[in-house]
Amino acid sequence: MKNLIKIFVLFGGMTVFTACSDELLQTEPRQSLTPEVALADVPGYQALLNSAYGKLRNFSYYGQQMIIAPDVMADNLRIIANTGRYIGQESNADRQHINLWYTAFWTGINETNVILAGVDAAKGADADKAAIKAQALFLRALFYHDLSKVFGYEPGREVKGWDKSVILRTTPTLGFSDADFRERATNAQVYEQIEKDLLDAIAGLPNATLGSAGVFRANKGAAQALLARVYLYAGRNSDAANMASAAMTSFGITDAGVGLLSTTNYVSAFAATSGPNPESLFELEQRSVDWSTVDGVNNSVSSLVSNVGTSAQFILTATDDLIAKYESGDIRRSMWVSTTRSGASGNIFRNEKWRGQKGDFLQNIPLIRGSELILIRAEARQKLANNTGALADLNALRARRGLAALPSTLTGTDLFNRIMDERRVEFALEGHRWFDLKRNGMTITKGAGFTALPYTDYRILAPLPQAELLLNNKLVNNPEYK
Repeated sequence: MKNLIKIFVLFGGMTVFTACSDELLQTEPRQSLTPEVALADVPGYQALLNSAYGKLRNFSYYGQQMIIAPDVMADNLRIIANTGRYIGQESNADRQHINLWYTAFWTGINETNVILAGVDAAKGADADKAAIKAQALFLRALFYHDLSKVFGYEPGREVKGWDKSVILRTTPTLGFSDADFRERATNAQVYEQIEKDLLDAIAGLPNATLGSAGVFRANKGAAQALLARVYLYAGRNSDAANMASAAMTSFGITDAGVGLLSTTNYVSAFAATSGPNPESLFELEQRSVDWSTVDGVNNSVSSLVSNVGTSAQFILTATDDLIAKYESGDIRRSMWVSTTRSGASGNIFRNEKWRGQKGDFLQNIPLIRGSELILIRAEARQKLANNTGALADLNALRARRGLAALPSTLTGTDLFNRIMDERRVEFALEGHRWFDLKRNGMTITKGAGFTALPYTDYRILAPLPQAELLLNNKLVNNPEYK
């Protein structure tokens, strides 16, 4: 915890100083700026918001870890070259989990807390301040949901009553006087805060056109989509279905799937050298200034799962079980291209979603796509015993991917399993597989050579960082971590 306090103190004395407007930098030395001066106006808060967005691109977050680890830890990816990365995750070894950059999350959360506490008093237009606040609410909700699903169970899925999630902070920490030691909140408390943040964000965010530059920032439809996801995780299926429908309306996606990628543009959508994916609801824009070519070779998703770039590491490929899930005619199968790698045996495939098409392994990161909405609604409807509605949603997506409709006799568990299979092939290498199994209380299936992981196993949850446990005696680790 003292490490986090240091970060918060640095935030009050350093990070804020770099979040000031150009005008301020011209009138005072940067090192002499106080938080009150740096955050006196809207540009200062906008710079702080940009910093919070930047946390999402970190390689220990969506820049790599949250895209790859959920597939390696489940049954979608296998290692074909031992560089030391993801070896423990592939076997679900003790303490080898999704190793989120813990301190970056808290810095990002603190940045959003500072914005929400202070932007109303800043100089500038009320509309600009409202827009900054709404985006900060969206980001705080995203940070907390990702933390909660790694370190805790979903509400209603607790094992032996364990309901601890993460520390909940909604006020800024600017120095030692603001910092304190806290216990972990319950999963219900964290989900309640996430819901509140997203409902408030939805009320203040603008609409964005599907696949337009507007999806590079938080927008109303993206907040609705994230809330639909949160409701599905929480087992609030009616709310999940309704919110998914609302997000579809916001983006003009029809019940028949019009607006989603089709067989004619699915492959090209992931190969564009500029602009967002046409199906993106929320996408991280990455530019050459955001990382160096060394970063790309060493840490990018493109380098780890594809050999299209010179010097790519190419250490991961699809499991045979994943490839077998693609039906004949499924356009999504085109995203796995047969290739070879020195020293690798078996069927080797590079992934075409992550080609680094902007050069030097660089590309944008689609975080929420339209297809998730129709699959959220399908799953929620199936769980509500609305098999007809669920099947209609599933078939609408399948038609866009080049597949025939499933029979109307498909119901119950069989229908649920088909929805899960559809999610598996749709979101391969987009960070969903582990969490789809976990949130449903299912055994984590594994590729050949590895033992399945029962949902009741302690390794389903990540351990808290040891340094934080040593510094904050109010923190209790997840069960069975010694």
